[in-house]
Amino acid sequence: MNRPRKRDKHLPACVFKRHGAYYYVKAGKWTRLGDTLPVALAEYARRQGTGSGSMGPLIMAALDARKSRLAKSTWESYQDIARRLSKIMAEFNPEDVMPRHIAQIRQGLSKTPGMANRALSVLRVTFAYAVEQQLVDSNPTLGIKRMEEHKRDRLISMEEYKRIYDAAGSRLRVVMDLCYLTGQRISDVLAIRLSDLLDTGIMFHQRKTGVRLTVAWTPDLRMAVKSAQTIHGNLRALTLLHNRRGGPLSYLTVYQDWNAACALSGVADAHLHDIRAMSGTAAEEQGLDPQKLLGHTSAANTKRYLRGKKIPVVNGPSIGQVLDYWTERAKKSTT
Repeated sequence: MNRPRKRDKHLPACVFKRHGAYYYVKAGKWTRLGDTLPVALAEYARRQGTGSGSMGPLIMAALDARKSRLAKSTWESYQDIARRLSKIMAEFNPEDVMPRHIAQIRQGLSKTPGMANRALSVLRVTFAYAVEQQLVDSNPTLGIKRMEEHKRDRLISMEEYKRIYDAAGSRLRVVMDLCYLTGQRISDVLAIRLSDLLDTGIMFHQRKTGVRLTVAWTPDLRMAVKSAQTIHGNLRALTLLHNRRGGPLSYLTVYQDWNAACALSGVADAHLHDIRAMSGTAAEEQGLDPQKLLGHTSAANTKRYLRGKKIPVVNGPSIGQVLDYWTERAKKSTT
């Protein structure tokens, strides 16, 4: 594993600045890229085969420079978007990008408003960084509005959940079980450390809200944790969920597993985050407290979160003579 940088944190991987010039360092060999950052980024992009422009390396460098300021789940989702943007803008240099290009990219992703907004966020971070590094004079993302995202009202049924579960591998099944049984966000589930497994239950410190809570043990929850601990045998790690090298299991890996299982199961429009709404709804139906489980600061917030996801079952009025008519007709048809 490479040691984290102590300097030049704003530069792409393997690129360093020494004696007024930028170098690409690999296997101990120092290759000069250029005297200025724009020239160095363009040469880096050419050597990496990512296009003739320097936008790709710039996007990745900007995210690396902001990594410490972003939540882990946010940074991982930005990485996926950054790779897409790097391909879209492979022939661009930062000074070539105009507001109309940003608007065109946003429009091209308009069928998925959430992704379009994340792409805009990544580009805003990128060009704020570019201004700081004096690569451009202004930020072309300013004035480009985010797309309206409609509040999600999808509630996965237990039948759909089981279909996805049956199509999933053992790793995803454990993640699904932990998300459902604890009601926590996927980022908080992936962050469970072995030290969070207390005698009373699993302790969570929600990254989004700062709320602290402990989800008490149940036989189902103990079984889910036991299953998680057997995925990679006796491999020692700090987190309950981890990869084969003992590092934390990434959101991107789980996201890809989920999409593959949904495709195999034939369940459409199902998001991994929908399991949290399933858990809160099931808790309410079972007479538990969904507000405490989800970590909401008010009951009103919980009601807003769950309302609309659960389709109510209602009774309509009766008309006696209509029922009598069909009952009498059914009797005649059997005689």
